Amino acid sequence: MTPPDRPGQPPGPPSGRRPAPAPGPVAFLDGMLWLLGFWLGGELVVRTTGLPVPGAVVGMLGLFVTLQVRRPRPDAHLLRASDGLLAHLQLLFVPAGVGIVSVLGVLRSDALPLVGGLLVSWVVALVVLGWVVALLLPRDRGGPAVPAGGGDR
Repeated sequence: MTPPDRPGQPPGPPSGRRPAPAPGPVAFLDGMLWLLGFWLGGELVVRTTGLPVPGAVVGMLGLFVTLQVRRPRPDAHLLRASDGLLAHLQLLFVPAGVGIVSVLGVLRSDALPLVGGLLVSWVVALVVLGWVVALLLPRDRGGPAVPAGGGDR
């Protein structure tokens, strides 16, 4: 309890001013409610429309649009909650690791097709990426390959 500013006055904020928002757990919970609300909204949109997209992706798209339209302050509760989640991101990989360990027998029995599929998809992605980069980079027709001045500085 803070001492009163003047004798005979009750402690608390000066009249006419609202107290500052509570830091810590309340801010985090408020931000988490916003995140969960967007997730739930995405799930509702997917289930009512039958979209072939995960509800979390639709919710994340809604959150992105909302953050672009209405820029939050740097101390916004939503940003504090997301920073708190990102600080412990490694814990979110534990369920995936447990899932892999639970199907380890399947991975052992089908190792050759899985590795083959991974390698083929990697090569295809690499070729497509090279093709897209070649299309998007500007072409210099007829000019020297090295910039004027030698290029080795």
